[in-house]
Amino acid sequence: MTAFQKPVTTEAELRDLIGEPSALSLAKQLGTLDVHCREFIARSPFLLLATSSASGHCDVSPKGDAPGFVLVLDERRLLIPDRPGNKRLDGMRNLLQNPHVGLIFLIPGLEETLRVNGRGWIVRDEDLLARCEVKGKVPSLAIGIEVEEAFIHCAKAFKRSGLWEPERWPDLGGLASPAKMLYDQTRPPGTTVEDMDRALQESYTKRLY
Repeated sequence: MTAFQKPVTTEAELRDLIGEPSALSLAKQLGTLDVHCREFIARSPFLLLATSSASGHCDVSPKGDAPGFVLVLDERRLLIPDRPGNKRLDGMRNLLQNPHVGLIFLIPGLEETLRVNGRGWIVRDEDLLARCEVKGKVPSLAIGIEVEEAFIHCAKAFKRSGLWEPERWPDLGGLASPAKMLYDQTRPPGTTVEDMDRALQESYTKRLY
């Protein structure tokens, strides 16, 4: 029993519907980070990190900082500093059970993205963490990535969505503020929406590093 009436359940069915990838789509997949991948990462201020637990519980976590915040240690290794956040540790807890990861690197204004797949490790090597220092703050941990696949992803999703085109952005009028969303979802006793908004803004500026 599934949540949908006509799921595709085999790769043969999938290929019948979609077809085969082009020769270029297959040839572009690399086993290491070439000079173009390294230069892309050096200019990227934002990435998405996908993980899964041993039981299949998935998480996608945003990671962001100044361009080049992800260190390219060599053609097979990356280092993502762990900056202060909400301490849920969804991705890191997954890594303790299952090291397989997927990353998408973005550069504002560029419609192509860089995809990297591999294995992730929670790293506490002092010499590596020292290289991630920002404003006198050294992260306590980082995520080390052992690269297995890397390739440039086409721009079609960005062209369809108009993500970098402000004139195509949706009107936010009528959308509840994040503070209102959290208030309705959690209803903390003795707290107002205004209290929630102040707490959010303070958390965003109190400790970025």
